[in-house]
Amino acid sequence: MSATARVPALMYHRVGDAHNDWEARYAISPENFAAHMQALARKGHRAIGIDALVDWLEGGPPLPEGAILVTFDDGFRGVRDHALPVMEKLQWPFTVFLVSDLIGQEDIWTRAANPAGVTYPLLDAEEIRDMQRRGVSFHSHTRSHASLPTLDAEQLAEQLAGSRQALSALLGHGVPYIAYPFGHLDDRVEAATRAAGYRAAFSTQSGFNRRDVNRFRIRRIDVYGTDTPAKLLRKVRLGCNDGSLGHAARYYLDRLKSRLLGASR
Repeated sequence: MSATARVPALMYHRVGDAHNDWEARYAISPENFAAHMQALARKGHRAIGIDALVDWLEGGPPLPEGAILVTFDDGFRGVRDHALPVMEKLQWPFTVFLVSDLIGQEDIWTRAANPAGVTYPLLDAEEIRDMQRRGVSFHSHTRSHASLPTLDAEQLAEQLAGSRQALSALLGHGVPYIAYPFGHLDDRVEAATRAAGYRAAFSTQSGFNRRDVNRFRIRRIDVYGTDTPAKLLRKVRLGCNDGSLGHAARYYLDRLKSRLLGASR
């Protein structure tokens, strides 16, 4: 199989039913998640581990054509209940980014934003250890899901280094990767993330990851709960968050125009 030159990383959150339009962006039904993974597999995609991606970005072994990274932010219990069986059946690895101070609690940072004012359970320590034994990798999503650019230097260092320390103790190994909460970052946050000892960090900027990507701003495609399998495949094919038919049509029309313009010169 030929090697890939670009890798999409997918960002999911909660796997479970959505109860309003706000939740529908961040929560995907178990049935739709299974359909997503099956559609990717039928198109020749295969999930890779997070270490394999970062190794490749650093000049390591090539990745197969169709490689994708599947990630889940926050560490919702529904990932274990609903996503893990699907991924185990496919024998696909995936990564969960955990909020270290809220393990076994709920996503309290969303209470004000969710019109329903409700929160959902997060994985507890034993559930995390069980998933780890079954091949799931866990990494940092800070201590409390704070917006990092709003913090002073001491608070920022504690969110970054503190979560690494807590999760290392829980998991029994180092924690080299982090996903920025809300995707909020700036140059100061990036510098602090490097200083905290992380090897790489994941953003919410859409796009493909090529070997020249900033390892502390690795790109991810935001997958919505309302995305059909067809829309997801368009997002993966185009490397963007807009999987609409209209966007795909404009994309291919622009490519055709560019080719025609180049041929006429």
